[in-house]
Amino acid sequence: MNKFDTQVQELKYRVLREVASSYLRGTLEEDLPDIPRKIAPGPKPSMRCCVYKERAIAAERVKLAVGGDKGNPNILEVIEAACDQCPIGGMTVTDACRGCLAHRCAQACRLNCISFGSDLRARIDKTRCVNCGLCMKACPYGAILNHKRPCEAACKVGAIRMREDQITEIIEEKCTRCGACSYMCPFGAIMDKSYILKCLDILKEGERGDSVPYMIVAPSISSQFHYAKLGQVVMGIEKMGFRNVVEAALGADMVAYEEAKELEEKGILTSSCCPAFVRYIETAFPELKDKVSHNLSPMAMIARYVKKTDPKAKIVFCGPCIAKKMEMFDEKSRAYVDCVITFEELQALIDAMGIDLKSLEERPLDNASFFGRIFARSGGLTEAVKEALMEQGSSFEAKPIACSGLEECKKALMAMKRGNPPFNFVEGMACVGGCIGGPSCLTHEVRDAASVDKYGHESREKTIEGAIRSVMAIQE
Repeated sequence: MNKFDTQVQELKYRVLREVASSYLRGTLEEDLPDIPRKIAPGPKPSMRCCVYKERAIAAERVKLAVGGDKGNPNILEVIEAACDQCPIGGMTVTDACRGCLAHRCAQACRLNCISFGSDLRARIDKTRCVNCGLCMKACPYGAILNHKRPCEAACKVGAIRMREDQITEIIEEKCTRCGACSYMCPFGAIMDKSYILKCLDILKEGERGDSVPYMIVAPSISSQFHYAKLGQVVMGIEKMGFRNVVEAALGADMVAYEEAKELEEKGILTSSCCPAFVRYIETAFPELKDKVSHNLSPMAMIARYVKKTDPKAKIVFCGPCIAKKMEMFDEKSRAYVDCVITFEELQALIDAMGIDLKSLEERPLDNASFFGRIFARSGGLTEAVKEALMEQGSSFEAKPIACSGLEECKKALMAMKRGNPPFNFVEGMACVGGCIGGPSCLTHEVRDAASVDKYGHESREKTIEGAIRSVMAIQE
């Protein structure tokens, strides 16, 4: 069974695994120059025009695997050598053009970019066209299409542009770090910085007794690692050297309970669980910042709880989200979360350590409620907040809207900006489908949402308050 959706993910994984293996052997510094040759052994190229370009790209991936450019504030970086300089088609007349008499496309164009040849078919003057799309909307045959680079098409906030040399560039002030561009680039030319070495350092500290390593796993882990059982993955994480594996879903229970109170108090609210959604509000809708919940995210909430119960704890969060790496440095979270890695990086670390998940016994996760666990999919948070209000005996009527992807988020935020929206709570998820659509999931499958619900129903605690009380009783 393939562990990943694409060969791009497989390539990224191979680099991460080699870096982790060398670090574990204590030979990383001397191995660094040789890793690109292991990735692209040659003599014939398997991915690019020549083996030398393959090695040059692999060398850039290695740099990102050990932390990337410290001077670049973005978690995402463009690997220039890997960017294929995809042709920028813009508005293009296809063979569907019938050379009709109406010429609605030309009438819609305000810059007079459209003319007609001897075959009566439309022609677009690319030197004048600004890709406004009016001609495309006007054509009754749908014969005009806007061809965009995959990374540009994936970015819903306009944070991707082309430099003069046609290399992709990320606009820092617009980027939400959602990572959609990195997953959609067919050449893997956009990659996130990795903190696997920091994770391994935390495990070494644990071996020395200097600290106690904990891993917090996102609830979307239930939809991943299909080749093994979830309990085997949990046992594998403990075999890596983590004292305990804690569900971020328990933090989700805590957040839902507090967010329900805040919603009743303020009357209108947006969630604070998705860092890419929160950053989108900060960059594109700053006038709505006061509507964002003041609660920590589930990751930071449960990390704070763990550190309160164990002062020697060092926290590594693992999930499908690139933006969580940004949140790790946020003023509200950095005291609680020491390191963030993705599911892709967890797979690389497991294999670097030679851990065979399928051969392990199972160690179940049993911290959270059904409602905390379904945070992983779109609509889960809204269900949890409504449940929390009911459990608190509140008469406040929640009118939530679940926004799956930044395009839906934009519509809801525009309605809030205009005033008097038909909803009073916005569940904002930057990734389509919620966290199960995160860019660093191993796989993105239709069954993932069902896997999350199944995982939720397996919880021993059927109420949010029950889950919170249960863990508090353990603490006491």
